[in-house]
Amino acid sequence: MEQIKVAGDKLKSTLKQLIREGNVRRIIVRNATGRTLIDMPLSAGLAGAFLAPFWAAVAGIVALTKEFTIVVERDKEHQVTTVE
Repeated sequence: MEQIKVAGDKLKSTLKQLIREGNVRRIIVRNATGRTLIDMPLSAGLAGAFLAPFWAAVAGIVALTKEFTIVVERDKEHQVTTVE
């Protein structure tokens, strides 16, 4: 699993970017002390109305603290690689 540390004002944009990548199976958002605030399994094609409760929860936790850790579990079968 991959861990990404982000500031509160970057949490939503970072999560959107991860979801758009398409190879993320699960996202866990933790506060600075390591307490799990959101644990969201994702599936391919998940979008729109299904994510509304997720975004509402994200908006609510941003007010709680200034630093977060995003734990990302990726789908190894659909690994995305970037070629530069």
